[in-house]
Amino acid sequence: MLRTIGRHTLNLVQAMGDFAIFTGTSFRSAIGSRKILRRIARAGFEQGTRCLPVILIVGMFTGLVLGLQGYYVLNRFGSESLLGALVSLSLVRELGPVLAALMLVGQAGSALAAELGIQRNSEQIAALETMGVSSHAYLVAPRLIAALVVFPMQAALFITVGLWGGSLSGSLLLGLEPGIYWSAVERAVESQDVRECFTKAVVFGLLTIALCAYHGFNAHRCRSATGARAVSASTTRAVVQSSITVLAADYVITSFLV
Repeated sequence: MLRTIGRHTLNLVQAMGDFAIFTGTSFRSAIGSRKILRRIARAGFEQGTRCLPVILIVGMFTGLVLGLQGYYVLNRFGSESLLGALVSLSLVRELGPVLAALMLVGQAGSALAAELGIQRNSEQIAALETMGVSSHAYLVAPRLIAALVVFPMQAALFITVGLWGGSLSGSLLLGLEPGIYWSAVERAVESQDVRECFTKAVVFGLLTIALCAYHGFNAHRCRSATGARAVSASTTRAVVQSSITVLAADYVITSFLV
């Protein structure tokens, strides 16, 4: 038993070290890379514009549900006027950055892991390295840099749409005055809450995109499968680990900032 625990611990430490080296190499390779701004813009389009529909839809329904459930909970205590505070703090401090990151992982992250896995499987990455082109600078670094900008923007959009969804639930469906709702939002949200939200979004973006890129880039190392199955297994592992990492990082950041 001790031997098994030790082996798994060493494998975990080695994997974390490989991931850290992979991420550091990717950022370092971006220095002096040619035409990297064009690739960053393309990565921003993939993570931003293409993910807008899911961010808008999920953000709206999250706000609607928060407004509906929050109203009935507050109504028990005669505090319906605090609905705006409940919705805004829930979105800004927790649900906004977390759910936005999970949606981006499900769409952009999975696509990135599958794309890199196919490129590794078809030896396109090996061809780049044979021609003297840094595969980290060409394929990974632009995605990581774009994530540092796109994830906070998507989180902000998610929160904005969610606030309007909460307003629709409170005002149109339940009869709460819009002025009461928005004044409670203004009083509740502070600059510290906004800083915490953007901090989480940046950390989530870096960790999730780096994990998805790492698993797709190293799809050939999959021991349980080869070929197309290795790409599928790497993509699944990337999405699962990224989702768990978002929740774990959310707890760690919240425990330090609260």
